[in-house]
Amino acid sequence: MAKNQRHIVKNPKGGWSVKKPGQSKPTSNHRTQSGAEKRAKGDLRKEGGGEAVIHGRDGRFRDSDTVAPANDPNPPKDRKH
Repeated sequence: MAKNQRHIVKNPKGGWSVKKPGQSKPTSNHRTQSGAEKRAKGDLRKEGGGEAVIHGRDGRFRDSDTVAPANDPNPPKDRKH
């Protein structure tokens, strides 16, 4: 598990939020999931890398992406960004 994480979760009031683990309030809110994902990855990049954890509409884990320069213990075979 990465030390530095951001979770992209559905906001109950609408849209998507970026949250740090252990914090009740989101760090930012966005209209779209892709907007929240871009913000989360940008924040992680500024802080030396980490893991963006993406949740689906149902709140369950959907995907994760390691943001450089963090070390990915299981690098993916695909080349998504």
